[in-house]
Amino acid sequence: MANRNGGFIGTDGLDAPDPVTGVTPTAGVSAVSVAFTAPTDTGTSAITGFVAQVSTDGTNYSAGSNTGTSSPIVVSSLTNDTAATAKVWAINAYGTSAPSEASASFTPVPAPIALVISGETSSGDTDTINFKDISSTGNFADFGNLTAIGYKGSSVSNATRAVIGHGNNTNVMSYVTPQSTGNSQDFGDLTAIQYGFGSAGNATRGLFLGGRIDNAATTTEIDYITIANTGNATDFGDMSTTREETAGFASPTRAVAAVGKAIGGTDSVRIDYVTIGSTGNATDFGNAIKLRNINPNGCSSETRGVWGGGSNESGAYVSEYVTIASTGNATEFGNLNGSNISYGPGSASSNTRGIWAGGSGWTGGGNTVVYITIASTGTAADFGNLAYAPLYNPNACSTAHGGLQ
Repeated sequence: MANRNGGFIGTDGLDAPDPVTGVTPTAGVSAVSVAFTAPTDTGTSAITGFVAQVSTDGTNYSAGSNTGTSSPIVVSSLTNDTAATAKVWAINAYGTSAPSEASASFTPVPAPIALVISGETSSGDTDTINFKDISSTGNFADFGNLTAIGYKGSSVSNATRAVIGHGNNTNVMSYVTPQSTGNSQDFGDLTAIQYGFGSAGNATRGLFLGGRIDNAATTTEIDYITIANTGNATDFGDMSTTREETAGFASPTRAVAAVGKAIGGTDSVRIDYVTIGSTGNATDFGNAIKLRNINPNGCSSETRGVWGGGSNESGAYVSEYVTIASTGNATEFGNLNGSNISYGPGSASSNTRGIWAGGSGWTGGGNTVVYITIASTGTAADFGNLAYAPLYNPNACSTAHGGLQ
C-alpha cells in the first residue's frame, strides 16, 4: 500500500509510492550499478524519479547517491575494496516512498591497470614500462623503468603487485605496485638463467612457463612464486613438452600454456594446463589451430582464454580461444586487426576486455594497441597507442585479469 502523506477529512489522502523491490547491485570501478523493480502502486500521482543511496555500515546511507528516472542507477565515486549495500527510494509529487530492502553486499573495485613492459626497439632492448587504465580506450603513459633491461621476459600480477621475469638470459625478477608509478624493485631469482618463458597466475601465485635455458635448449620447467612475498622462485613441475614462447593465461584455479616452439624439436600446437593451487606436471588440454612460435601472448576472463600474434605464417592476425574450465581444441576468435602480427605483442586483460600491444606487423606501427571483448568473438578495435614502441616481444600484465575473479 502506498504511503499516506495527508489529505482532507472525507477524502483520500495524497499518497507517495510503495517501496521499490528487487534491488540488485553490480559492482564496477569505484562505482555500482543499482538495478531495481519499480512499485506497481505509484501512489496518487505518477513516479517522477528514484534515489539510490549506498552505505558501508548498513545503517548510514550517505556513502554515495544518485538519482534517475528508471532502473538501473549508477552511483559513482565510491571507495574501492570496501563492501557496501544499497537502497532505493521512489518519488512522486506527494512524497518519497519508504526505503527498499537493502541490497546484497557488493565491493567496488579499482580501475584495471595494464602494464606493457620492456621489449626490443630499433635501438636495442629496453627497460621501460607503459601503463594505462584499460576500462576506457586511449593512449598509454610512461610508468617507470625496470631494475635492468628485459628481453623475451614475462610477468605475473594480482590486484596490488606485478612481478616481472626480465628474461634477457638472466634469472632476474623485479616488481612494481601498479597503482603508483615508479621504477621496479628486486623481487628474487628464477630457478634458472633463461628467457622466452610464458606466464599465468591468480591472486596468490604466479607461474613462469617453459623458456630457453642458458641460451641453449628449451625446457619443460614451470617455476612459481607467491606474488605477495619477495623471494626466489620454486619448482612447480613440468610442461608436457619442451617449449619456449608459450601464450599463458588463467582462471582463478587453472593456468594454461598454449603453443610455443622447441629448439631442435617440432613447433607445437599443444595446449597444457595445471591447477595453480597445487604443484605437479601439466596435463594435456587439447590443440591450437595455428603454430605460433615468436612470443604469442594470451589474456583471459575467469572463464575464457584468448591468444594471438606471434607467427610469421599467413593468418597470424587470427586469434583463438578456449573455455578454461573444460578441455578440447581451440576455436577461432577473430581478427586482431593487423597485417601479419609476429614478434609477439604483449597482452593483458580485465575480466571483460583483452588488449594486445606493441610487437611487429600492425598496420598502424609498433606502438599500436587493440582490444577485444573477451565474452564475444570478432575483430579487435583500436584502443590507442603506447608511450614508447617496442618493435619486438614486449610482455604485459594487469591488475584485474581473469585469474583474479
